[in-house]
Amino acid sequence: MRKSILIIITITLVNFYPTVNAQEKVIPSINPEQQLQKLGIVLPKPSKPIANYVQCVRTGNLLFLSGNGPLKIDGTFITGKVGSDLTIEEGYEAARVTGINQLAILKAELGDLNRVKRIVKVLGMVNSSPDFTDPPKVINGFSDLMVQVFGERGKHARSAVGMVTLPAGIAVEIELIVEVE
Repeated sequence: MRKSILIIITITLVNFYPTVNAQEKVIPSINPEQQLQKLGIVLPKPSKPIANYVQCVRTGNLLFLSGNGPLKIDGTFITGKVGSDLTIEEGYEAARVTGINQLAILKAELGDLNRVKRIVKVLGMVNSSPDFTDPPKVINGFSDLMVQVFGERGKHARSAVGMVTLPAGIAVEIELIVEVE
C-alpha cells in the first residue's frame, strides 16, 4: 500500500511543477534597419583591424565581435580618460559611437540586421582616471543604443569595467556576443 501512495505523490509533484522552456519565450520583434533610419544613424564602412585579428568570428549561431572603439566619421578616435579628461556624458557618447561601429560590423557580416536574434553579452571597458567609479554610466551609451535599435532583443548581459589604459588612448572599448538566425 505504501508504494501506491508514493507513486501518487510523485505524479502529483510532477504535475504541480511544470517545466518552463526558456526558448519558448517570445521576444517582440522590431525592424532594426528601420530603427536606424528613425534615429538618423547611417552606418559607416567598418574599419580594418589594427593588428593580427579579425573583427568578427562566427561559430554556430553566435558571432563574437572583437573589441572596438569610438572611431568618428572623420577617422579620429574619441580619446582620453573618463573622470579627468572626459565627463560621463562624453564617455556615454563615446560608447554610443562605438555601438554604431559595432553595428556596422554586424551589418557587413550579416547583410541585414534583422538576422540578429539577440545581443547576448557585452564587455565594456572604460579608460578611467584612478578615482572614477561609474563605468556602467558610460557603457549605458552602448546599451541604450542596442535597445533603441533592437528593442527587447537588444537587452543583454553586461560587464562594465574601468581600465588604466586602452589602445591609442581611446575612451572606451567594447566587445560583444550576438546570437543570429
